Amino acid sequence: MQCIRARSLTKSYGGAGRPAVDGIDLSVGAGSVFGFLGPNGAGKSTTIKMLTTLIRPDSGDLSVFGIDALRFPLEVRRRIGVVLQQASYEPTLTVSGALEKYGMMWDVPAAERRRRAGRLLEEFDLSEIRGKRNDDLSMGQRRRVQVAREFMHDMDLLFLDEPTVGMDPAARRALLDSLRRRAKSGLTIFYTTHVLAEAEYICDEIAIIKGGRTVAAGSPESLKSRFGSGREVRIRVPSRDGRIPALLGGVDGCSVSVDAGTEIRVRPSGSNEALLRVLRVLGSHGIEIDNLSAAPANLEETFLRVVEEEPGAPGR
Repeated sequence: MQCIRARSLTKSYGGAGRPAVDGIDLSVGAGSVFGFLGPNGAGKSTTIKMLTTLIRPDSGDLSVFGIDALRFPLEVRRRIGVVLQQASYEPTLTVSGALEKYGMMWDVPAAERRRRAGRLLEEFDLSEIRGKRNDDLSMGQRRRVQVAREFMHDMDLLFLDEPTVGMDPAARRALLDSLRRRAKSGLTIFYTTHVLAEAEYICDEIAIIKGGRTVAAGSPESLKSRFGSGREVRIRVPSRDGRIPALLGGVDGCSVSVDAGTEIRVRPSGSNEALLRVLRVLGSHGIEIDNLSAAPANLEETFLRVVEEEPGAPGR
């Protein structure tokens, strides 16, 4: 089942510049974690505002769980939760008070509010600070409260924009694991982040946008397979050989560096033909190879390759 179907969405903010979002297409399956990635100015924020019905697109079609979001935005809002990148908290409320207030806003009965708040305090590791005011919390703690309070109401789709900002590594991993469990229970999560390791860890599908357009989409593994041909290859030789930098400096189609004289790092810019040329040069000069290994492509390298190579228009 499709949770989000967006077709040819566009949005301009006036002036002579190109659209902030320029005909974007998205398809998000229900019960999945969908990563939405792009460089600053790519159009992510504008797209999220359209998907959450905060602003209307200039053109295009948008449905959320089969609901025409342009005609029935209130129906969509009843089924979603949204945590935007901007900080949002009540300075004088305690952590428990913030959860209680949010439950009241969604008309959750008192007994159910207490039950949900108690569970969320445990799940998001907030029990020890439940009585502290939001104004006295660290940035990471406030962010955990901001995410936790969304779960005070029932929803089918949760938008998270940079949810781990300010969190330490342990808190970040705990949040990601919690979100994965929620997704397995049927919640759809639309996730944006600049921490590519997070996206690789949590996302089932990913779309990369640039200049308001989708330039790549697929699972993390499929994207790495498609765009990861430039991954680094390490060649270890038995002893230091001062000739190596000069011999390999003129090999086309790759960049070469030599560490400590015995490890050669080769990063092909395209096909593996460049690596074969490096190996032929070493062999023709009698330089033996002790070991050869390829560092696996990661999502960060894939992302950089996509945004550097794929064309795009200015976004926001």
